[in-house]
Amino acid sequence: MEEKKELISQSGYDEVKAELEYLNNVKMPEISVKISEAREQGDLSENAEYLAAREEQAEVNRRITELENILKTHEVAVSDIKNKSKVSFGSLVTVYLEKYDEERQYKIVGSAEANTLENKIGNDSPLGMALLGRKKGEKVAINAPSGEIIYEIKAIDNTQ
Repeated sequence: MEEKKELISQSGYDEVKAELEYLNNVKMPEISVKISEAREQGDLSENAEYLAAREEQAEVNRRITELENILKTHEVAVSDIKNKSKVSFGSLVTVYLEKYDEERQYKIVGSAEANTLENKIGNDSPLGMALLGRKKGEKVAINAPSGEIIYEIKAIDNTQ
């Protein structure tokens, strides 16, 4: 039985593919040149340039593996365009937080592209799961370390 794949937005998928292509086609060849040039300098055991290039190569290889894994384990989410009045994957949701008397916007994305600094929350996060399927005007409560936080949905933009 095939494992269920996690969701990723089309833009997130495109970003992962672009980074992977860059690392494979630009970065790795650059590192290979650095390693070759450093080898020509002689004794590799005390060659700082060689050691730095090898370390960089290992880092880039780890990132390539990570990106390839994302592509294998994720599928592009198809947005629910039939019902624009409900929060769905890819929605840009404006919420009002009663506790802080402020509005915030969150985009519902896959866990691989979630980034709190960019207000992108995962569809499998507590807030993401609570918002999915809800309509404008509905309230959801999330238990946070600082206590219960109530979010009221003020607007839903499904044109993203």
